[in-house]
Amino acid sequence: MTDPLPTAPGLRVPATPGAARFAFTIAATDGKARTGDIAMRRGTIRTPAFMPVGTAATVKAMRPAEVRASGADIILGNTYHLMLRPGAERVARLGGLHAFSGWERPILTDSGGYQVMSLSKLARVSEEGVAFASHLDGSRHMLSPERSMEIQRLLGSDIVMAFDELVPTTTTREAQAQAMERSMRWAARSRAGFDAGGEHAAGAALFGIQQGALDVDLRRQSAQALVEIGFDGYAVGGLAVGEGQEAMFACLDHCVGPLPVDKPRYLMGVGKPDDIVGAVERGIDMFDCVLPTRSGRNGQAFTWAGPLNIRNARFAEDTGPLDPRCDCPVCTGASRAYLHHLVKAGEMLGAMLMTQHNLHFYQALMAGLRGAIAQGRLTAFADEFRRDYASKAF
Repeated sequence: MTDPLPTAPGLRVPATPGAARFAFTIAATDGKARTGDIAMRRGTIRTPAFMPVGTAATVKAMRPAEVRASGADIILGNTYHLMLRPGAERVARLGGLHAFSGWERPILTDSGGYQVMSLSKLARVSEEGVAFASHLDGSRHMLSPERSMEIQRLLGSDIVMAFDELVPTTTTREAQAQAMERSMRWAARSRAGFDAGGEHAAGAALFGIQQGALDVDLRRQSAQALVEIGFDGYAVGGLAVGEGQEAMFACLDHCVGPLPVDKPRYLMGVGKPDDIVGAVERGIDMFDCVLPTRSGRNGQAFTWAGPLNIRNARFAEDTGPLDPRCDCPVCTGASRAYLHHLVKAGEMLGAMLMTQHNLHFYQALMAGLRGAIAQGRLTAFADEFRRDYASKAF
C-alpha cells in the first residue's frame, strides 16, 4: 500500500557528493495540503512524511532494514537521551549517528528542550538555557541553544531543530508570551550556532520552531520572528500536549498560514492517524510520534477500521489477519490468534511484529495521502478514512 521507494531498501546509501543540501519541491496541492519531496544528500523524503521515532539510536523493536521496508524515508533521534547515553562525543568518535545505528538515510534530531522539561523535575530555565538533572543518574547538565547545536552536529544530524522552551497550554498568557519570546531569542542563537558548524552546516538543514500555545497573536508573532531569522523548514511546536484534537486543529487553522509556503511545515509529536489526516488537510508536511511503536509494544494495532487490542480474548482463536486491508509481512504471515498468544505470553516477537505492522500502516496512510493530494481527491480520501476508522469493524 506504500508508493515505490526511491531507492532499493538496502541501508548503505552514502551521502552523495554534490547532491542538494536541502531542496523542498511541491509537486501538487489540494486545498491547503501539499505533496512533494525534500531532497538531501542522504536521500529524498516524500511529503507528507511520517518519521518513526528512534529515541536512543533505535526505532524500538525494529531493525533498520525493516523500518526502511515499511516505507520510511527519515527517522527521528533524540538529543536529550543521546547526550546522556551513550554521549554525543562518543557517538561522534564512532562515526556519527548514521554509522552507529546502521541507518544511512536522513535523520532529524530534536533539540532536547521538550525532554528536559518533561523528564527533569529539577530543571531551571534562564536566558542562558536549561540547567537540569539527568533522569538516569542525577548528574547536572546545562543545555543551551549553542550546546544543542553542538550535540546535534556531533551526532551528524541531517535536519537539526532549534532549541526552544515549551510551556503547557494551561499556563497564563504572560508565561506563554515570555516562553515564546525567549524561544525566538534562542532560535537566533541556534541559527548562529548552527551556521558556525563548518562542514556539518554545509550539508545539513536547520528548522525553527513556532511557539505560542493556542494564542493566535503569539503564534503570528513567533512565525514572523522565525521568518526574519530564516530557516530551511518551520515546525509547529507546543501542540499534542493534552489540549485535544479540536483545539489542536483550531490552532493549526490559524498558525500554519503565517509560515512560508515554500518551506516544509513540521507538526511535532503528532500523532494519531486521524490527527495526521486532519493536519495534512491544514497544510502540514512532516510528522513524528511514538504511538506506532509504543502501541505495538503494548498490544495495540492501528488498522483501517480503527485501533485493535490484540490482547482481547476474542482474538484467541481468530485465524484472520491483523488487518485484512494491509499487505505488510505481519498481516500476510501471522494470524490474530498467533499475535494474541505472543503478546499475552510476553514474547519479544509479539512486540516486534505488532510494531512492524503499525509502522507499515502509518507509511501506507502517508502514501494514501500523497496519492490523494496528487489526484486532487484529498477530501474524499480523508472522509472515507475517517468513516472507516471510526467504524471499529474489527
